Amino acid sequence: MTDTVETKTHKRWSKWRLVKHALFILIGASLVAVGLEIFLIPNRVIDGGIVGISIILSHLFHLNLGFLLFLLNLPFLFLGYKQIGKTFAFSTFYGVIIMSVGTNLLHHIHPLTEDPLLATVFGGIILGIGVGLVIRYGGSLDGTEILAIVFNNRSPLSVGQIVLILNIFILGSAGFLFGWDRAMYSLMAYFIAFKIIDTTIEGFNQTKAVWIISDKPEPLGDCILHRLGRGVTYLSGEGGYSGEVKKVIFCVITRLEEAKLKTIVEDIDREAFLAIGDIHDVQGGRFKKRDIH
Repeated sequence: MTDTVETKTHKRWSKWRLVKHALFILIGASLVAVGLEIFLIPNRVIDGGIVGISIILSHLFHLNLGFLLFLLNLPFLFLGYKQIGKTFAFSTFYGVIIMSVGTNLLHHIHPLTEDPLLATVFGGIILGIGVGLVIRYGGSLDGTEILAIVFNNRSPLSVGQIVLILNIFILGSAGFLFGWDRAMYSLMAYFIAFKIIDTTIEGFNQTKAVWIISDKPEPLGDCILHRLGRGVTYLSGEGGYSGEVKKVIFCVITRLEEAKLKTIVEDIDREAFLAIGDIHDVQGGRFKKRDIH
């Protein structure tokens, strides 16, 4: 009964965890403001999503960009609260405020470059790092993904496809306002930011899950343990066609260790079946490298 109650109640965050998340969301949202006001907007390059819509409306009606960023994201805070949860909504609210205030403070600062290509590349990188940090620590700075989650329940399209369609429409609008060369720069900035967001969320040292089916599971497992320094887990598997029961070796490695693992498998059992897949995060267990000799 106690376990059931504990799983249903929301655990309070420690002070350190709260400060850590608040600090990184602050840094991330501030970087987004820098990317927008110091690089992209002065060179008439826009981003996708609510940010892009806010830039377009600010240009058309001469409204304050920071105010628009805050105002247009407000409805999605409620949706985020209903669809994802209270912590996400508060983190998003905090991040949006920092981004809005940051764009206001930086609005009159002279851009670092007036070269649209340099602005696109560096603005996209800074924007991607900022958005990635905010997402990694539990928030969001753009309501289009939340909207896509809602529409996904009533549409055959995936969340990613809905976001892509919305952003193509928004970035395409830049062609009518700022010229088609700026629309192409905007598309370039969007894809740069998209890749940097993934890298920031997942980290540079991506981990990989490994499954090995072999007739020599123990020698292989022992070699991985002592030559690679990674722990292994033996799973029980049964062939769907042959019905033969075999041990399946499972372990987690970094991408830098992939080549050595393949060498180990080839040395021990050339006929082994090896499958390697990317994973974004590893928590718990004993994912620590042992000393090897």
